[in-house]
Amino acid sequence: MKVRYIGFGEIKIEGVRYTEDVVIEGGKVRPRDKKPSKAFKERYGHTPLSAQEAIPWDCQQLIIGTGAHGALPIMDEVRAEAERRAVELVAVPTPEACALLKQADLRTTNAILHLTC
Repeated sequence: MKVRYIGFGEIKIEGVRYTEDVVIEGGKVRPRDKKPSKAFKERYGHTPLSAQEAIPWDCQQLIIGTGAHGALPIMDEVRAEAERRAVELVAVPTPEACALLKQADLRTTNAILHLTC
């Protein structure tokens, strides 16, 4: 998959520009719905990734792009759920996540990409 980090708040996937967080599941791109995680914003100072979101667990590897500077908080419950499901969780800054996705097998890898912070 052609995933290119453009800069803070912007990526291109297969030539399409995105300026909001995205989820890649089964090779398809959809917007990330952060609403279920907003309740935890005060605790983290930023809307974290929580298990209440529609996380694409049907994979062997889940790549989480934690933002341009790696500041997206990932709640412990997400890490615990990944372990319970035997999903390899790879949480790295979004530029690095984009590079990993270029080489990934999208039949076994899904992703959540946070585009800011």
